[in-house]
Amino acid sequence: MMSRPSTLALVFAGAIALASCQEGSSFTSAPTPTPTPTPTPPPTGATFNVEPCLTQMVRPGVTVAILFIPDTLKLDFSQPSLFPNGRALPDPVIDYTLAALFLDLTVHPITTLHSIPLGPPANDRPFRSQFPWLAPPQGNPPLDQGLGRNFDIRTDPASAYVRVDRMGMPALATALISGANRIPYNDDDPAVDFTFKWVPEIQGNLTVLTNALADDFDRAGLAICAEPEA
Repeated sequence: MMSRPSTLALVFAGAIALASCQEGSSFTSAPTPTPTPTPTPPPTGATFNVEPCLTQMVRPGVTVAILFIPDTLKLDFSQPSLFPNGRALPDPVIDYTLAALFLDLTVHPITTLHSIPLGPPANDRPFRSQFPWLAPPQGNPPLDQGLGRNFDIRTDPASAYVRVDRMGMPALATALISGANRIPYNDDDPAVDFTFKWVPEIQGNLTVLTNALADDFDRAGLAICAEPEA
């Protein structure tokens, strides 16, 4: 844990405190976009402050920071089970997550990147209509060798399992945690996230990506949530 919290750590702390004080509110999507002037192109080599991206609301009472820290799948059973309240199998969660990280959600809906589209519009194989719901695998997967059959999720302790990857929030471990830190990040428990240990890593990588992609978003006519540094 850092001896002196960074500015962004305080942003996360405030966001988490805000979430804990929120009473139940109805689920609504991001505000409907309104016409805005074409954004001024950022100067070459511009650097950006990404804190506005992490404090913007994805839905009432829920900021991007709240979604990412801790890195868990958040569920409110009183709300519809669609991203960002958990996720349904057809949800294009990577497109939604990247939109929340880079785009100004007061200008663009969170569905913007998915509607371009950046990737396939849907899963390439239909989902099952019954448990386990996932689509059948592609190709010829290896035959079951009996691995995992002895686990009982209802009774076995946490020590009986091995964490392979943390995917509570899609794109966090893959996009905002550098390759050198990915194994230590996956080895940490989500409880460690509350110490803000990984905040500098998230802030640094998001800043690098924003600085590199800002002009590309501008050429596409998309307003970003980050603000140019003075």
